[in-house]
Amino acid sequence: MNKVFKALSDETRREILKLLSEKPMSAGEIADNFNMSKPSISKHLDILNEAELVVRDRQGQFIIYSINTSVLQRVLSGFLDIFNK
Repeated sequence: MNKVFKALSDETRREILKLLSEKPMSAGEIADNFNMSKPSISKHLDILNEAELVVRDRQGQFIIYSINTSVLQRVLSGFLDIFNK
């Protein structure tokens, strides 16, 4: 759960998740929404992937990112359990 909270602590990564909540996107499509380099966006995507918040799906020469909703639900449930004890 620590990796998830660390990943969510960054505003850019939260914005990436917000974009992906609308539709799956390639790294280039995601980068088009930010004023930063593609390598910087890739680093943010790597952190989100390591926290299992996104899923990577290779489609030809592109990697398409989407939200891993099952992890978000599990983390939210665990977080709420902490406060219900």
